[in-house]
Amino acid sequence: MATEPRTAAQAPSFGADEVPRAQVVGTGLIGGSVAAALRKSGWHVTGRDAIDDHAQRALRLGCLDAIGTDADATFWVVAVPAACLAGEVGLALADSAAAGAVVTDTGSVKTPVAHDISDPRFVPGHPMAGSEQEGVEGANPDMFAGAVWTLTPTGSTDDEALRACQTVLAGIGSDVVTMTPERHDALVAVVSHVPHLAAASLMCLADDRALDDAPLLRLAAGGFRDMTRIAAGHPGIWLDICGENRDAIVTVLDELSERLDQVREVVAHGDREGLRTVLTQARRARTNLPSRYVRPQELLEVRVPIPDRKGQIAAITMLAADCDVNVADIEVAHSPEGADGVLVLVVARTEAQRFLAALAGQGYHPTTRDLA
Repeated sequence: MATEPRTAAQAPSFGADEVPRAQVVGTGLIGGSVAAALRKSGWHVTGRDAIDDHAQRALRLGCLDAIGTDADATFWVVAVPAACLAGEVGLALADSAAAGAVVTDTGSVKTPVAHDISDPRFVPGHPMAGSEQEGVEGANPDMFAGAVWTLTPTGSTDDEALRACQTVLAGIGSDVVTMTPERHDALVAVVSHVPHLAAASLMCLADDRALDDAPLLRLAAGGFRDMTRIAAGHPGIWLDICGENRDAIVTVLDELSERLDQVREVVAHGDREGLRTVLTQARRARTNLPSRYVRPQELLEVRVPIPDRKGQIAAITMLAADCDVNVADIEVAHSPEGADGVLVLVVARTEAQRFLAALAGQGYHPTTRDLA
């Protein structure tokens, strides 16, 4: 079927008149889970993989509708190792040019690929989800339900492409957060990359000690198993991550080392109050980790008039992330006259006031409306 080429400003529509079509590149654990999640949401999903057997297994397991390249797909997800990510994103953009498709990826480090690719249809992304399982056999269509999916648009990213990507990902249950690539890499070093290395180090320490004291690992209780669970991740993936995000990881490792030195001094000197302070802060922070809002009565619609100027959607969603405000849904209502529109965001009621204050502080004039 012939299709008219679209420009970035004519971002693809994801309407309900026909079955939407998606393309997944890379059919391992994450790619297979994305494909399965999209299929569960009503998409027709085609997949391809450098290793044909991987795609064949994804098809047999019901993650895909077809194998190959779908020229009519309007949403593409590239889920391949970091070493080949930029090349595969480039190919995806070329293959999807006629359809004007939105292309995103699932790489754990965003700055390199965001700097390498400047196409307005590309929206760099990273789902904060996974599993200790390997390959498409571990794929789960519910993997991203309630999980954070970070998008890191650059100055080249088209606003409509960003909005379309946010809409699709929210449609599979993701909590979509927007920030710059550099900020993403600095933050995931703290909450993902260094924790993995810390868990691996603790697991190696126990394993080394077990060589001299065989019962040690038999004594490993729930706490130890919980702390070291992520050490079961595939080593090859982490070689690429640590290479791509080296500077941020080293910075956080230095900070962690300083923290451990401080705790060592507190314990060595029997400083009970100092230890209580550390443990109380950790307990409070752990207890207050954010949760996802799921009940409609807890949500409020925020409507923000915006000019037709590049970067408006990215700026407002990044402001939401700065305020620690979860955007549960997003759309643009275009004005029938003139070049202005209204950005409609659905946020938690408990977070709305600080978001409204931040918007007003940036010169926006938001209004709110209850969800019917």
